[in-house]
Amino acid sequence: MASSSESSYHASVSGLTRRPGGSSNRPVPSPVRPDVDPPPRPRPGMQKLAVIAIVALGCLQLFLSPTHFRDPKDPHRSWIPIDPTRSAPISKYPTNNQQSSREANQEVEVPGIHIFSWTDCLNLPMLAVLTNSTLSSSRYPEDVFFHFFVPPEEDDKLSYYKLKVILPNSNLEIVGQKNIKERLELPNLEGDSLQTYLNEVAPLVVPKSHLSLSKYVYISPDTIIKVTNTGQIEELFGTDLGPYAIGAAEDCQKRLGEFLNIEVLNAIQRTAAKSWVSEKPYDKDACMPDFNVVLVDPRKFDDTFTEAVLWWTKVLDLESARWNHIRLAMALTLYEKYQKLPPSWKLETSITDEKNVIEFDGPSTECRHHRTQQQSSPSGDVWQQYLPSKSVAILTH
Repeated sequence: MASSSESSYHASVSGLTRRPGGSSNRPVPSPVRPDVDPPPRPRPGMQKLAVIAIVALGCLQLFLSPTHFRDPKDPHRSWIPIDPTRSAPISKYPTNNQQSSREANQEVEVPGIHIFSWTDCLNLPMLAVLTNSTLSSSRYPEDVFFHFFVPPEEDDKLSYYKLKVILPNSNLEIVGQKNIKERLELPNLEGDSLQTYLNEVAPLVVPKSHLSLSKYVYISPDTIIKVTNTGQIEELFGTDLGPYAIGAAEDCQKRLGEFLNIEVLNAIQRTAAKSWVSEKPYDKDACMPDFNVVLVDPRKFDDTFTEAVLWWTKVLDLESARWNHIRLAMALTLYEKYQKLPPSWKLETSITDEKNVIEFDGPSTECRHHRTQQQSSPSGDVWQQYLPSKSVAILTH
């Protein structure tokens, strides 16, 4: 019995070991090939050339001073030029420290191109044309700011809202002259003489105390700035005034000898010991400055300017002169003491391609006793390019 069971056990085991396995029939896997070819090897010397370029750019960063920067708070990421005369660049988006410092110290400069204008008779269509024409000739209209000083009897808030309806994207400020006159040291003048003095002198000296600016532009309200290749307001604002506080174009159609006795003027020059009197004799053929467009650097402005203007008015009795006697006194005060702007910035009454500034040819407003107003018909159609008829209806309503 034992032998038969052992034989059956070995037979079963041997049967298991002889069972053919399935692994012998499987195919041998082939080596895996990548779908992407290996990167090409760089040419000899290219790595060294790249290292040299990186080192050269690093040296430029070290030895060349930056000229522009981007403010991280500016959503437009625009480039802002760096003023080398300042310890820190000016940004339209100041930091918290700069903002608190500005509130504590009012001498911090306000960025942008600031344009001032003074009117003794409010004409909103005229101011709208001045604003829109200037913005149309600007490369960066968002950086141009307008400050209009209107008569004290006018509603400055209503005037502001009307202009903002017509020009919603403009930077405007309407200031009543009443508050400004209270801060000015007005001379002992009355009537028309005082009003003429305010119209001519105040626009040049008021911005000095109104805002902390290193430079600003005065433009007469009855002015249109044409769109030309060289007439952009940025070119005017960037003019170097040198040692002078004022820049103005020359009006050689008006000569000094046409309005004054040159012998009397030179007699005053030889005897009067005043700082605003010329050190050399006056030239009768000297061109008169055009005060319709004036570039001002208040940091160089002489504090005796207003005193000098009044002195010339009294000494020469200029109220009887054929020309504006205050402007004549200003011309004598600034004799050979102002930077001459290009002739294209002189106000012209006729339209020419070479001129950037022309006289407003729309309806004018004549104010009598600064209360009643009378509209006159327009004399041209250039102003209509900057102010549609619907806008005129809104402004004059």
